[in-house]
Amino acid sequence: MRLWALVLVGAPFAAQAQTAAVPSPEQSAQGDVSVTIYNNDLALVQDMRTLTLPKGRARQEFPDVSAQIRPETVTLSTEGAGIVEQNFDYDLLSPDKLMDKSVGQTVSLVRTNPATGAETRESAQVLANNGGTIVRIGDRIEVLGGMGARVVFPSLPPNLRARPTLSVTLDAARSGSRPVTLSYLSRGFGWAADYVALFDEGAGKIDVQGWITLRNNSGTSFPNARTLLVAGAVGGQQDNRDRYSPPRPSGNRPGTESANRERLGDYYVYPIEGRTTIANAQQKQVSFLDVSGAPASKGYFYRNDWLGSANEAVSVDTVLRFSSSRSGGLGDALPAGTVRVYMRDARGQPQFIGENAIPHTPMGSDLALKTGEAFDVKIQPTVEKRARIDSGEWQRTARFRITDGSGVVREETWERAVIYWRTSMRYRITNARPTPVTVEVVQGGLDNWWHDTRVPNESIKGSRRSVDERAWQVTVPANGETVLTADFDTRY
Repeated sequence: MRLWALVLVGAPFAAQAQTAAVPSPEQSAQGDVSVTIYNNDLALVQDMRTLTLPKGRARQEFPDVSAQIRPETVTLSTEGAGIVEQNFDYDLLSPDKLMDKSVGQTVSLVRTNPATGAETRESAQVLANNGGTIVRIGDRIEVLGGMGARVVFPSLPPNLRARPTLSVTLDAARSGSRPVTLSYLSRGFGWAADYVALFDEGAGKIDVQGWITLRNNSGTSFPNARTLLVAGAVGGQQDNRDRYSPPRPSGNRPGTESANRERLGDYYVYPIEGRTTIANAQQKQVSFLDVSGAPASKGYFYRNDWLGSANEAVSVDTVLRFSSSRSGGLGDALPAGTVRVYMRDARGQPQFIGENAIPHTPMGSDLALKTGEAFDVKIQPTVEKRARIDSGEWQRTARFRITDGSGVVREETWERAVIYWRTSMRYRITNARPTPVTVEVVQGGLDNWWHDTRVPNESIKGSRRSVDERAWQVTVPANGETVLTADFDTRY
């Protein structure tokens, strides 16, 4: 019988095995494959293969499944056969794994004389492979190192695979050839949207291209696959939603329009036209959005933390505002991703000016994205004064209605001494631009669970953004400045 030599190169020596021929990596054992990829490191693989099954119980192997398959999710459907047992062999062929599996076995060591080119061969027993390979040759012990030796193995050990393989024992009611559909969930997949936006500030317009970037780190390639992308994180054992979200400028509002796209439950589906190869360790980009001339505008935003005071002026945030609505917007539901914004310079060349992430966004939404920090628009918040307020100025008594166990209702008045503080803030906003600007200034940290903060004085009429924030729209003249002052009465 002729033995085939499989040469595996690796340090500190080259390993060589003798076994039956292994199919080349280009020859995938997969059949008609469909892959549905979700956003959260998950994919559904459906692989229809044609198998010839004997009657009764028989073991069938499915090479080229994902190396990150979740074996507990495997389902197999075929006419007249059922699964008795399944095993996923995840020990993949490598020089180290081959040597690990050969501990206690006899191999051949082949050495080449560098002067004459003559080869010598001797049998050796593998004793250990821990940070180095130790072998017994006759009555001596050797550690294989950089001695120009290669190891020849008589065969591949069982359960050591060149490719990820699922082994299934089937019980067939009859023999014959039939289609078998293998379905399973796998980690190692994901996709995200990337948006390229060209903003024309003078025209108040924006051009947007949307790209889907999908990745495959599953350890297996899927050639000529039908591919669907599902926008949304399907439920799992962990809630991956971010519990903290950084302050956002006003203007973000979820939409209520339905996009003209395929749905899957509560998710949108973005199919890739035709078939495509999802190669392992690869990123692939596909266009899904191309809009020109949608309305957009630029604004400025700054949020000050409670008792925030700066020794020097700092830049305010630059904000890009646009919509995903059908009329006056991008006209589509936007999967989560990163928006990268460009503007043309004086020579007409597009230049990058900033980026920010968006969540899954329904059609009809308004978006306000921070793209960077303004060079010419600055703000300096200052705590000018903190003074204790006599409780009589705020609250002298508290009246309560009490019902006792017998149903009798009575009123009680308590004298309460409560400590309050008046904080006087000053915000100096400067503008070195040749045109006026409007800056949204937000003061945060006003509530702190007490729900009774007051604003007795403010130089510009503000509005309550939330129980914790108050906002002002401050107009700053060209090459000028505006000073905003406000007092806050709080319990702390």
